[in-house]
Amino acid sequence: MSADPTGPADSVDVFELGAEHEQVVFCNDPASGLKAIVAIHSTALGPGLGGTRFYPYASTAEAIRDVLNLSRGMTYKNALAGLDLGGGKAVIIGDPKRHKTEALLRAYGRFVQSLNGRYLTACDVGTYSVDMDVVATECRFVTGRTVAHGGAGDSSVLTAYGTFQGMRASAEAVWGTPSLSGRTVGIAGVGKVGHHLVQHLVDDGARVVVTDVNPAAVEAMVSRYGTTAVADTDALVRAEIDVYAPCAMGGALTDDVVDVLKAAIVCGAANNQLDHPGVEKALADRGILYAPDYCVNSGGVIQVADELEGFSFERAEQRAGGIFETTRAVFALARADTITPAEAADRLAERRICDVGRLRGVYLPSR
Repeated sequence: MSADPTGPADSVDVFELGAEHEQVVFCNDPASGLKAIVAIHSTALGPGLGGTRFYPYASTAEAIRDVLNLSRGMTYKNALAGLDLGGGKAVIIGDPKRHKTEALLRAYGRFVQSLNGRYLTACDVGTYSVDMDVVATECRFVTGRTVAHGGAGDSSVLTAYGTFQGMRASAEAVWGTPSLSGRTVGIAGVGKVGHHLVQHLVDDGARVVVTDVNPAAVEAMVSRYGTTAVADTDALVRAEIDVYAPCAMGGALTDDVVDVLKAAIVCGAANNQLDHPGVEKALADRGILYAPDYCVNSGGVIQVADELEGFSFERAEQRAGGIFETTRAVFALARADTITPAEAADRLAERRICDVGRLRGVYLPSR
């Protein structure tokens, strides 16, 4: 979204920072080492759906700010994607490589269960479908489980597919054709989502330049797809690329990045790409088309939401393909109202939340 509800880094007032939020829950289980925060932003359209991020935050304050931003983003993402779901998110504080255990995940599952369906969890950074299987041993409100357990599996598959569809719509808006053939796309982050996006782009005839903090991930893309590697994100944004695709952590679009960026389009899978309010206007002033992140990266949530109906990959893929038309609609409204695409996406999401949400009020699980 174009607005950022977070406050200064040196102080945290949960009620002030989470003024828009319905509920923030702190989960503490010393025996397993679990320290988690669940934030439910809105249940106007239904229970809050959003993934669980397992990340070594530097402080509790940093974790609070992230979960509030992410949960707010899920409200807008789910609304714009046409889902009857609200926005929620959870973060587990810790290094998943060191601290993730069965006991911790099961303890977390019991906390989510205690919310009785107001929050539905899934995978995110640091968590995977096999982890959701463990969480589900203690909790009914889990999506993104493995195929072996009747779930949707790896949601990054359709996250990448949807991002590619948004990129096609962006290419059409800038160059008149919905294809990346012959264009150079720079991807920052080729992990869970980015490596799937590379395949879509190569299949479409694009040239792909990649960077990642994990050298092995970069090498895999170079050897498998013949991509070009650059040293870091700073080198990538300064490179001669047509499209910049942030696919790692949030805050990728800073003032400094906008100043040096040579791409005509920004379209990537990362959440909360705008470093602060106003960056979207700076992009527009430079003539760079920004495809709002929560519009184009909603394929993953579409995939795990489909699991709630009894998962069909073909059905979920068809729904994720609709991101092309949704992105088109965002650009059309931006042109018609002379606003940025970020503002247009917010208006479309807010319109649906208002129109449908007023019929429902606050979501309560059935008794």
